[in-house]
Amino acid sequence: MTFIDLTRPIRSYVLRAGRMTPAQQQALSQNWPVYGLDMPLSPQMVDWQQVFGRTSRRILEIGFGMGDSLIAQAKAHPEIDFIGIEVHPPGIGKVMANAKIYQLTNLKIFAFDAVQVLDWCIPDESIDKVLLLFPDPWPKKKHHKRRILQPSFATKIAQKLKKGGQFHLATDWQDYADQMLAVLDALPDFENFFGKGHFAPSTFERILTKFEKRGQKLGHQIWDLVYTRL
Repeated sequence: MTFIDLTRPIRSYVLRAGRMTPAQQQALSQNWPVYGLDMPLSPQMVDWQQVFGRTSRRILEIGFGMGDSLIAQAKAHPEIDFIGIEVHPPGIGKVMANAKIYQLTNLKIFAFDAVQVLDWCIPDESIDKVLLLFPDPWPKKKHHKRRILQPSFATKIAQKLKKGGQFHLATDWQDYADQMLAVLDALPDFENFFGKGHFAPSTFERILTKFEKRGQKLGHQIWDLVYTRL
């Protein structure tokens, strides 16, 4: 089991000391051989047909948290293969516990830094859709450089998407939403699905997350963005 690389100088996340339940710990250790994808010691692109035993559409979710939407999607769409990336062990453990309960065969997990996973493991033009839902907003201006959605990161996403593939983002921070819109509207690799300068309808073609439901109860507004890889 290969976990995150702590050597990258600027990371978009902080490893919080979240407590794992005994069930999550057990699920992580027992189910990693089934659902986990280990990081290689040097760049080595994944052969998705070998991993899943078939050729199908592939959806990648970056930073799936506790994995409620990832599990729900994998259950609802057995014809699609799902790949999740997350660094927090409690969420990974919960996803693997639920994947075992529902006997999912269309789900694999990386427990590693997303930037390095993209660089080392994800073949170019091999993903049909990328989800980046509610990434850490790093609200203080001095920390904005830590936000994962930067031009360089968006360019990596474009490289991994098939032509015509979708990049779907959501945030409940307007400042971050405006940054996402500005960055992606400026890149020649992407076209705004709803027109330049426009956000998507909230929850457009995606499952409502537990985090989002809690935010709505507190009166938080949600901004969704959908882009097509040209």
